Amino acid sequence: MNIIDEIGTLALSTRLQRLSEQLRKDGALVYKSFNIDFEPKWFPVIYTLHIKEMLSVVEIANEIGYSHPSTISLLKELEKLKIISSKKDKTDERKRLIVLTPKGKELVEKMQPVWTVMKNTLAEIADNQNNLLKAIEEAEQKLATQGFFQRVSERSR
Repeated sequence: MNIIDEIGTLALSTRLQRLSEQLRKDGALVYKSFNIDFEPKWFPVIYTLHIKEMLSVVEIANEIGYSHPSTISLLKELEKLKIISSKKDKTDERKRLIVLTPKGKELVEKMQPVWTVMKNTLAEIADNQNNLLKAIEEAEQKLATQGFFQRVSERSR
């Protein structure tokens, strides 16, 4: 056990980041082992468009919980690879609507069986007596009502 593991909740952010990096790294290896050229960072956008079909940039950012600039960066990358395409909204010229291209839809089709295997495997990892997903949801809800900084500020007065 290292110092980060020993200090518990004080290192929560570090430990979540470490877990996230491990899952992303291994996720990339999983896709590669199935001969799928896919970066795990693309997943939230691709999956959202697979389910919702056509969304604006703002709607995608809201759906995936990313900032607008982070979402735009991902979208530019995916558009350059021709996995998504965008067009101006006929009712609002300022708004860009994003869809999966035929290449993007083909990619999703290849990934769906892999997602099933990944989902089942992740369920084994995340579903124990403490239920990781439930704990994450609870923490996200609490932080949505009052942020970490606000909570610390109130306690340090």
